[in-house]
Amino acid sequence: MAALRDIKRKIEAVKKTQQITKAMNMVAAARLRKMQQTMEEFVPYAEKFTEVIGRVAAGVNPEDFDLIRAREEINKIELVLLTADRGLCGGFNTNLINLSEKFKAEKEEEGLHVSLTSLGRKGTSYFRHRKVPMRATYEGFLGSPNYEDAKKLGDELIQLFETGECEEVYLIYSHFYSVARIRPTVIKLLPIEPKEQTEEDVYIEYIFEPSHAEVLNDLLPNHIYIKLLESFYLTAVSEHAARMTAMDNATNNCKDLIHDLTLTFNKARQAAITKELMDIVGGVEALKKA
Repeated sequence: MAALRDIKRKIEAVKKTQQITKAMNMVAAARLRKMQQTMEEFVPYAEKFTEVIGRVAAGVNPEDFDLIRAREEINKIELVLLTADRGLCGGFNTNLINLSEKFKAEKEEEGLHVSLTSLGRKGTSYFRHRKVPMRATYEGFLGSPNYEDAKKLGDELIQLFETGECEEVYLIYSHFYSVARIRPTVIKLLPIEPKEQTEEDVYIEYIFEPSHAEVLNDLLPNHIYIKLLESFYLTAVSEHAARMTAMDNATNNCKDLIHDLTLTFNKARQAAITKELMDIVGGVEALKKA
């Protein structure tokens, strides 16, 4: 009977775990809907902003604008890694970290020095545990993405680029396509690469006030802020989607485990009943012979 009690305790424990995972799934789904709505309102603006900045910057001399000008020699790279502050979201954080390690290894094989900026507790904990030096660490960007955080980080990266502490800046984040399609992505933030002009762009003419250079000098830093904020939104939505999927899978696994444990419990109970019946029958037969 001790084995039956152990199986019953396991069933009760798995049921409690199932209640927790189901609740976490519902919370993640609610947060996903809210964040996804905000993201869907912002992403079209970010895409149009990128399109316009690409066209405006395409007709200028890159040497006249520091954020566009490519450095002649690349020795140092700043890599910004964006991960979540919490776990329980499947392979979401692991995929981002693996991409950053692969990117870092490839650049170092080319003889480049890669400096790491970690945004998110999971990425920071991973590299800190492995004694990997990090230039800076931050947390809380994905909880409530906002322009102020993007601007603060953007100004810091721009300063690194302009002062020559790095010649290129890359960003690794999670791009959200759908709940079933979330991909870690790496993009170059600095220097800004102007959009190549097409035949349609030739017929687009802008009137600048006060001047082309002054407008572009104001737009270029904002382009960095917008790209960062867009990555915050996309990664935050990806995190909630990954957690919702992970908790849904965990709930289903609990259901399957409860089913298997119940079968085991019933088999053990039936075996115990059969054994007791055999003992009774054996006792009766023994009394008859006596």
